[in-house]
Amino acid sequence: MTAVSPVGDGLPPAHGPLRPIELATGAVLGGVTVGLVTIGSVIPFAAALQLVAAVPMGLLAQRYRLRASVAATVAATLVTFVAAGLVSAGTVVSAATIGGIIGTVKRRGGGPAAVLGLSVLAGIGWALFSVGTLLLFTRSRALLFDNIRNASRGVANLAAREPALRPLGNDVATLTDLALRWWWVLVGASVLGGVLAAALFSWFVLGRVLDRLEWLPGRDLLAAPPDDRPIGPLPVTLRGVSFRYPGARADALSGIDLTVDIGEFVAVVGHNGSGKSTLTRVLAGRPPTTGTVDRPGSAGLGLRGGTAMVLQRPESQTLGVLVADDVVWGLPREAAAEVDIDGLLREVGLGGLGGRETATLSGGQQQRLAVAAALARRPVLLIADEATAMIDPVGRRELVALLTELPRRHPMAVVLVTHHEADAAAADRVIHLAEGRRVDRLPAWPRPMVRHRRAAHTAPGYAPRTTSEHAGTANEYAPAPTGYGGTASDRIRVAAEYGGAASGYTGTGTPLLELRDVRHTYDRGTPWAAPALHGVDLVVQRGEAVLVVGGNGSGKSTLAWIMAGLVVPTSGSCVLHDTGGSHPVHRRIGAVELAFQHSRLQLQRQTVGSEIAAWGRSAGSGAVGRALDAVGLDRSLASRSVEELSGGQAKRVVLAAIVAARPQVLVLDEPLAGLDPQGRTEVVELLARLRDSGLTLIVISHDIEDAAMLCDRTVHLESGRIPETAATPAAAAAPQPGPAWSTPLHRPDAFEGPR
Repeated sequence: MTAVSPVGDGLPPAHGPLRPIELATGAVLGGVTVGLVTIGSVIPFAAALQLVAAVPMGLLAQRYRLRASVAATVAATLVTFVAAGLVSAGTVVSAATIGGIIGTVKRRGGGPAAVLGLSVLAGIGWALFSVGTLLLFTRSRALLFDNIRNASRGVANLAAREPALRPLGNDVATLTDLALRWWWVLVGASVLGGVLAAALFSWFVLGRVLDRLEWLPGRDLLAAPPDDRPIGPLPVTLRGVSFRYPGARADALSGIDLTVDIGEFVAVVGHNGSGKSTLTRVLAGRPPTTGTVDRPGSAGLGLRGGTAMVLQRPESQTLGVLVADDVVWGLPREAAAEVDIDGLLREVGLGGLGGRETATLSGGQQQRLAVAAALARRPVLLIADEATAMIDPVGRRELVALLTELPRRHPMAVVLVTHHEADAAAADRVIHLAEGRRVDRLPAWPRPMVRHRRAAHTAPGYAPRTTSEHAGTANEYAPAPTGYGGTASDRIRVAAEYGGAASGYTGTGTPLLELRDVRHTYDRGTPWAAPALHGVDLVVQRGEAVLVVGGNGSGKSTLAWIMAGLVVPTSGSCVLHDTGGSHPVHRRIGAVELAFQHSRLQLQRQTVGSEIAAWGRSAGSGAVGRALDAVGLDRSLASRSVEELSGGQAKRVVLAAIVAARPQVLVLDEPLAGLDPQGRTEVVELLARLRDSGLTLIVISHDIEDAAMLCDRTVHLESGRIPETAATPAAAAAPQPGPAWSTPLHRPDAFEGPR
């Protein structure tokens, strides 16, 4: 055994081959550049997009080494040449040159003088290239010059017809002959001057854009220093390991002692922020701040015989177009040829799906595919970081069963990180983490306490209103002027003082959102057509709360996007009925808001306050503060960067932004996914307050027991259809006589996925 000593913050030195984060970022930003240039070249009046193409290349140069920019430029140029021709490919090179100059100067902390110096060097280089190209292609140069000379003579002949214009025509011909005689000077000076002018102008324009984007994250959290030892991740022993992220005030891990050996299935359980993911990064090779990590060799993250990771979002790990391609993606050709792809797919429950497109897989199938791709590398250590968080209960149990069997079939160990104690039941050992430390058991957190229903649509902190500014929009609401904060228990206590329950309440009886024979097919009319919905009929009443359940791949997310107006169904109708009449919901954008499954994808501004203000189209701090009050967040959070938010905070910030936007209907796609018990409790109680304010809710969730507390009825979606609609009154589930607060309205405990 040898000990790995702590080395700085675990980041690799600025030399050597391209790192994964550089390859990934270069591919994404290079692709954005290709898209901007190609669209700008083929669509009329969209040429301005080509001016924006320097932004992604500048961002790449600002964050990473020169070789990352060069690799992205070469790839983007070749793709653009194939897609849009030589001129567009030249535009990509120009954008990369200017973006590279500005980004490099920004990264090194230089100013206009540095821009001028690099511009001179780049201008001279491109001038020599341009002149050299014309010298090399003699026939092409002669043809070009003949066309220019003939054009000038044509102008001179036309001018000769008018005596007054004859001298001007002669001057044009003379100047043209002079320019063609000294063409190499003219071309070289023009290119040099163009690069200088463009770079200096871009320093003030593009530079400000890069400054505003500087807050965006760009660090690889799994980055580790090079380890030249042979690959040998197990057995691994952590002694007194602590870890603190750069700039953080406290340790994310503190005093961890742990050993993992071949043949073990170890579960790591803890709430959000407990240090679980940080522990996986240390196991995957990132050095701790203090303490030691002993293992026989290097961690070998992503290498054959080393460490493999399956992450919470499997789509972020899916690179191949076909399932079989994705299993061996990134492996050397010789190693890929040795992989029994069909055998691996059968082992993870995807037998016979090798020729299927990865985009058509359900969430559970994508997680299984990620496991198969990991196994193709024959890992000795497999780490599944919240791999069960985004799949349905049946898929979660099946994936845990698969992970349990792997150490028995292969010489390896599996570490499963999860919020769910039930997922850890089959583990050989369970490691509990709380606030970065190892504990005997997790702190308990009470289940959500949600009132059934009340007769009146009022709630503390909310006041229904209709204003002239939003005329014709019913059920609008705003935070009450007093604001409302406090802890979850405080909100429950205050809400309990506002009237009793109204068991069996199911809205006003007035249809608000109506779907008729809704069908949708992705890539319709192509060989890749993938039907998602098959004739969905659904009516949602004003003020109602509806729970939509179904297994992964049943069409829930597609239905959510259609109800929010972000996707137009292939056939059928999705209509919003409001006081202004009935309109297709895609023409009433904003009346129905969608809270994404991954809340961070909806946060596009730098700070919480600017995000909420953008949604509410208001820059006033008062409106931002009232929105934060409405979701129980402290107003001081308005100045915090969105990158510093936990998963639960991000979800609540999105809901605060939606409060500021004042929709009529709120669609929530998996609002409880990835949250620990405390986070689920807080979000359920928050949604109950929004429901009681009169907002119509449509909740799509795998967490049936918690989500059912909010809702009046449950809709089951199976393979893009609704075979039945269950509407169980709250009174049927509550004890009679019942208190104002209870556990779930109905208990669909027997639901086992699609039916």
